[in-house]
Amino acid sequence: MTITMAAAFSCCYSNNNSSVSHSLQTLQLPRISILNANYPLTRRVASHAKLPAWENKRRHIQCSYSTESSSGLDYSSVPIDVVADVKTEKIIVLGGSGFVGSAICKAAVARGIEAVSLSRSGRPPYVDSWVDQVTWVAGDAFYADWDGLLRGATAVVSTLGGFGTNEQMEKINGEANVLAVDAASKAGIPKFILISVHDYNLPSFLLNSGYFSGKRRAETEVLSKYPNSGTVLRPGFIYGKRKVSGFEIPLDLIGQPLEKFLLASENFTRVLSSLPGSDLFLAPPVSVDDVAGAVINAVTDDSVFGIFTIEQIKEAAAIVRS
Repeated sequence: MTITMAAAFSCCYSNNNSSVSHSLQTLQLPRISILNANYPLTRRVASHAKLPAWENKRRHIQCSYSTESSSGLDYSSVPIDVVADVKTEKIIVLGGSGFVGSAICKAAVARGIEAVSLSRSGRPPYVDSWVDQVTWVAGDAFYADWDGLLRGATAVVSTLGGFGTNEQMEKINGEANVLAVDAASKAGIPKFILISVHDYNLPSFLLNSGYFSGKRRAETEVLSKYPNSGTVLRPGFIYGKRKVSGFEIPLDLIGQPLEKFLLASENFTRVLSSLPGSDLFLAPPVSVDDVAGAVINAVTDDSVFGIFTIEQIKEAAAIVRS
């Protein structure tokens, strides 16, 4: 017997070591199958329900419901057992213990997204409540156990980058990211988000240096392997409170007022933007929290992909905050 019902569900989602209860509405919801000893039912469970950041797998759900059927008969509250496939988010943050990476991990935790960090230093030394909710893996992208690291992930976020000789910059900005993109693609990870660099209007001999050429090589790999789900963020100077060796460097004391000044004077400085190298002085700084917010937007919104400029990064972050 199949019954059409209007109902409010109270459900308990559980896995091997945790459970949480939710009251779910029944409007525009993804379909699951509910089996009762007497008859099969088809119901919908709220797509916006906040679930713990578990790996994607089949869940056991215990529900109770009270209904009004299409025949007008009333049914009393009946407990039922449900088995459902529940999609949750899990991100792998390459360089997650760094300045930008840690902001991304923190933002992910705040959104109930499971975060795993891979970095050479592993767990950061400072104490913060969100730090305990991230899985910290110490390792090198060139020698990582990608199969184990990527298991259950829905997105990879790379903050890999650095300065040094041309060879060193090509290796960390280019080769390491290309290797990560290839590993993620082969593992079937749905999304890849790369933190790149602003498209500065610098002379060609500077853009051909290992830092910029490595970043652009990584961008090409992301957009090639993930044409409809890869995201490249191109921030300029990133400011915030940067923690280095136990000390906090308040980059926001420089970046925040500079950002406001450049945005306020944009109409006057636009005429200078065609001058070679002018972007070094005229490109607005970006808050590290805005970069993290843009990453979360790309992780949670399947319609987001492609290259994001400084202005678009801020717009994406505003969406997440709203």
